[in-house]
Amino acid sequence: MRRTKIIATLGPATDEPGMLEKLIDAGVDVFRLNYSHQTHADHERRMNEIREISHAHKHAVAVIADLQGPKIRIEHFKDGKIQLPEGANFKINTALATEDGDESQVGVTYKELAKDVKAEDNLLIDDGKIVLHVNSVEGTIIDCEVITGGELSNNKGINLQGGGLSASAVTEKDIVDMKHAAKIKVDFIAISFPRDGNDVKNARKMMDDCGSNAQLISKIERAEALNHIEEIIEASDAIMIARGDLGVEIGDASLPPVQKSLIKMARDMDRAVITATQMMESMIEHKIPTRAEVFDVANAVIDGTDAVMLSGETSIGHYPDKVVEAMSRVCEEAEKQRSVRISDHRINQRFETISEAVAMSSMYSANHIGAKAICALTETGGTCLWMSRISSGLPIFAFTRHTSTRRRIAMYRGVYPMKFDITHTDPLEANKQMIDKLIEDGVVEDGDFVIITKGDLRGKRGGTNNMKIIQVGQALGHTL
Repeated sequence: MRRTKIIATLGPATDEPGMLEKLIDAGVDVFRLNYSHQTHADHERRMNEIREISHAHKHAVAVIADLQGPKIRIEHFKDGKIQLPEGANFKINTALATEDGDESQVGVTYKELAKDVKAEDNLLIDDGKIVLHVNSVEGTIIDCEVITGGELSNNKGINLQGGGLSASAVTEKDIVDMKHAAKIKVDFIAISFPRDGNDVKNARKMMDDCGSNAQLISKIERAEALNHIEEIIEASDAIMIARGDLGVEIGDASLPPVQKSLIKMARDMDRAVITATQMMESMIEHKIPTRAEVFDVANAVIDGTDAVMLSGETSIGHYPDKVVEAMSRVCEEAEKQRSVRISDHRINQRFETISEAVAMSSMYSANHIGAKAICALTETGGTCLWMSRISSGLPIFAFTRHTSTRRRIAMYRGVYPMKFDITHTDPLEANKQMIDKLIEDGVVEDGDFVIITKGDLRGKRGGTNNMKIIQVGQALGHTL
């Protein structure tokens, strides 16, 4: 069973008849609605189709609403594009009309840019394909020298090398989109470009004000976010390593160690982590990935990422289902490495709650007793999240009555959601029903050990307080 989860971005390519069903069959665990593109009607239509298909297949699939955030872009050129020769003078004019760009200057969507940059800064346009060196800033005009030239067209993004732009993480557009995401009941909302923990806390308050019960994902894509990373992770439910803008701001060579560090830090702090951007981008056009892409995905899996994300590969690519199948194969093979199955997670740390202590004890017991599976009766999925932070080859089956919980834990590495209502079932009968389900699915057989975690107070949040070791085929288990 593949433990690493796959996220697929929706778009025109996934609107083909039958494609969403193919993607779920191929192994998609989470779908992403990109609010930078398409309309609210498009997102709502796709959400309805996802819910219908996942219900028909009895397969919990989560949905992320990914907000655009303060993506800073140049405005338009009169002729749509220009050629910028190296060494030329070029100006960013924050007061220039939207359509008045030419070979000498262009406007920008972020009108405060001139206040955020200074002489000697470097501005990177179109993911660093164009590099401008700032000579001076006067009023609304940023006077630059072209260091790296080339073709420049409308709406390309701008980054300040090293970070430092003060644009708020949540824009007016984001608030409108957040309200829509709350209306259609997405499972996660991803905020773009948070700078620190306060940005995340403010976003969560806005989500509450919009009536959203979604979990919050912080996209790490600003250089300055790395200076406040612990507080950002602490304030978030999950993080996404958005390697596009982050790579532009900190430099490509810095990305690999930063990615490894972020994955480890998120897991150590009991948060989920997504690795994203250009993971199999060549498959937008081709049926097989490059070897470099295979290594990229495998390394993220070996480092412990909860999920790997596809963007243009599924939203506009020619082979959406094929790329999911390819990514799934790579994940499964990488998960066979011994290093992926061992862990010393929090072995020397104090546990803050009884539920967390039971979760950690269960995983270590399961690893040492040679258990085949773990069954966690859960209301919120918190116990399963803690369990999934420990590297292991053991499947964690989350039995819960709540649809929202089953969708949420679809993101967690090695956790598989199961529909089950404990409130109407005798505790001993519940144990039997869960084991019978695992036998039916071919997960366990007579003689295998299974660990069950649950609470004395059935149906209560945060109530996991006991663990039972059961040997399949035996009438009694041992409670710890």
